[in-house]
Amino acid sequence: MAEEKRSWFQRLRGKKAEPEAQPVADITAEQPEELTAEAPIEDVPVVADEPIVVEVPVEEPLPEPELEPVALQPEPEVAPEIEPDAEPALADANADTLDDEASTDNEPKAERNWFQRLRDGLRKSTSALSGGIGGIFTKAKLDDDTLEELEDLLITSDLGVAVAGKLTAALAKGRYNKEISGEEVKSVLAQEIEAMLEPVAKPLAVDHANKPHIILMAGVNGAGKTTTIGKLAKKFRAEGKSVMLAAGDTFRAAAVEQLQVWGDRNGVPVVTKEIGADAAALAYEAVDRAQKEGTDVLLIDTAGRLQNREELMAELAKVVRVIGKKVDGAPHDTVIVLDATTGQNAVHQVEVFQKLANISGIVMTKLDGSARGGVLVACAEKFGLPVHAIGVGEAIDDLQPFSARDFARALVGLER
Repeated sequence: MAEEKRSWFQRLRGKKAEPEAQPVADITAEQPEELTAEAPIEDVPVVADEPIVVEVPVEEPLPEPELEPVALQPEPEVAPEIEPDAEPALADANADTLDDEASTDNEPKAERNWFQRLRDGLRKSTSALSGGIGGIFTKAKLDDDTLEELEDLLITSDLGVAVAGKLTAALAKGRYNKEISGEEVKSVLAQEIEAMLEPVAKPLAVDHANKPHIILMAGVNGAGKTTTIGKLAKKFRAEGKSVMLAAGDTFRAAAVEQLQVWGDRNGVPVVTKEIGADAAALAYEAVDRAQKEGTDVLLIDTAGRLQNREELMAELAKVVRVIGKKVDGAPHDTVIVLDATTGQNAVHQVEVFQKLANISGIVMTKLDGSARGGVLVACAEKFGLPVHAIGVGEAIDDLQPFSARDFARALVGLER
């Protein structure tokens, strides 16, 4: 025991040579207490009445404080706050899908919501027309003066000279020199505008005989081509069709990235090339890949072209030629996207694009409150091209098939 105490004691003191100098035999087991007493005073507190043994049993409370932070579990509290913001775009897309499914159970409500959004989108045109008609036909007969004022009002509302002339002639028939109210004038105009638009109200249909059915999207920068492609992709996917996108606007990195986002959101592949690559070559590759994969619909984006830049428009014509050589009769649809805020300039855009790209249909976007929606009637009257859809906002379901009746009544400020 003396040896053990001395060994521990000397290790505690940190001495090396002193204890080894005395043989173990010189230390008797009968004097352990004397050894302890001979130790220097400064060392006695170190021994501390054998607190060494007390040091070994770790106090029981020690593990408990270590468990307390675990019980707080801060991480699960943070997770619920992160999840809603993790993928907002996908959450919105899912919500849109659920809205579509729910609308089948309550169609009248969904239709009223869409019509109200359409009326809100056309309020600039509507307020001008409705207010002007109310000012002209306040206790007034339908004579030459009121007809001329009405015609001027229709022209300034972007319906165009030809449409304004037809509408005033239809109103005068059987009503000339008779008193007429503003509400009756609105009703007649809505009926006549609906009659003009009904023949061109045709949804964008896919021919199953084409594998793939190739749709080329054209229009000036800022009209909303890329966004429209994403919304059409969702529509076709909802119908059970396989879809592929081609980022043909190779001059703008933002356009390529935007189309890739739409592709991810809709779960469809996107064909891309490096920025500045030949758009016609990309279109060719996209068609070839869509054929090999048996894709139902191929939507091809194109760079925005200013209709007054002939060299840029020639590049679009090249894309059309290359697609036509790859697939006879393609593109099967060439849709121009028009910005409703541009007014009569939209008529000129259709005229120029039709010459080079053989436009087959129209989609009008941005009917969102600042629109000059009357121009759609002017385009329909002049070109007779199908109007496939109209858009009233940026949300994925803000693009809807075109309804002649809804548009006509919303334009003049009537309820559905």
